[in-house]
Amino acid sequence: MEQSIENLRIQSWVVIVALVLFVCKIIAYLLTGSISVLTDTLESIVNVIAGIIGLYSLYISAKPRDEDHPYGHGKAEFISAALEGILIMVAGLFIIYEAVFHLFHPHPIEKLDYGILLVALTGLINYLMGYIAVKKGKANKSLALEASGHHLQSDTYSTLAVVTGLILIYITGVVEIDSIFALIIAIVIMIIGYRITRRSLAGIMDEADKKLLSQLVDLLNRHRQENWIDLHNLRVIKFGSVLHVDCHVTVPWYLNTREAHIEIDKLTEIISIEFGDSIEFFVHADGCLDFSCSICVKRDCPVRKHPLQKKIEWTLDNIISNKKHQLSTS
Repeated sequence: MEQSIENLRIQSWVVIVALVLFVCKIIAYLLTGSISVLTDTLESIVNVIAGIIGLYSLYISAKPRDEDHPYGHGKAEFISAALEGILIMVAGLFIIYEAVFHLFHPHPIEKLDYGILLVALTGLINYLMGYIAVKKGKANKSLALEASGHHLQSDTYSTLAVVTGLILIYITGVVEIDSIFALIIAIVIMIIGYRITRRSLAGIMDEADKKLLSQLVDLLNRHRQENWIDLHNLRVIKFGSVLHVDCHVTVPWYLNTREAHIEIDKLTEIISIEFGDSIEFFVHADGCLDFSCSICVKRDCPVRKHPLQKKIEWTLDNIISNKKHQLSTS
């Protein structure tokens, strides 16, 4: 709950900063008449809209689970980030249109010194705000907040390109540089928009996060207990800042319910320490079968029927498989 409140507070500042910088860029455009400054201003409109969408999605995702949403409302963050990515790409297309038009129909640019200073200041503020949002988004596992931060940082990169172009125009007097830099900016922000949208759709479709799964596999291998004969059918689903983990753990068949639950508690505690409190579990305990003996490392098993032949290391492939581990019979 504290993470959700912190996410909302930071996103509120993202919206406020976006509004202030949007006004500053309008002033810079009116002073200079630069098309690249105009493109930067148009992207700021997207920043404001995306910031408001992100704020609303964080408000929705922070709501507790209910009868209609048993897994909570965290998916709203993925929808928000997807909309933000699409808006970035739309802004990129509009910038390309404006840049090409003004490349063939150039017009004079005025008061470059004021424009350079004002735009550079907005870029610096944007980057600092974006850095804070990305850092807190990663720490709190909030895709919406992280997407907002990346958006602000992408805006900073485009602003840097705008400032560079304005400086070159100031030195050379070649106004066509303005449109060329605007085209470069458009391509960069469209790539960033695509990446944000792609990641968001992956979350909506519950696509497996291979990086996160690999971290889990490494963690479980390092803290493996001898009563955990195998672990399979591991799945991780993201609901905003909440991770839902479910898996099957094979334990000795003779453990009673209480003893099997103790093993599950050990497993969930190890993962919780590593990934924080924003994680929920559904762990199913399976009893071992005769073929499990050949891979079981338990030294004092009172009912062992076969000797240990090989310890199977858990890998990304065998830990997500929906079957108990055993030596190949081929």
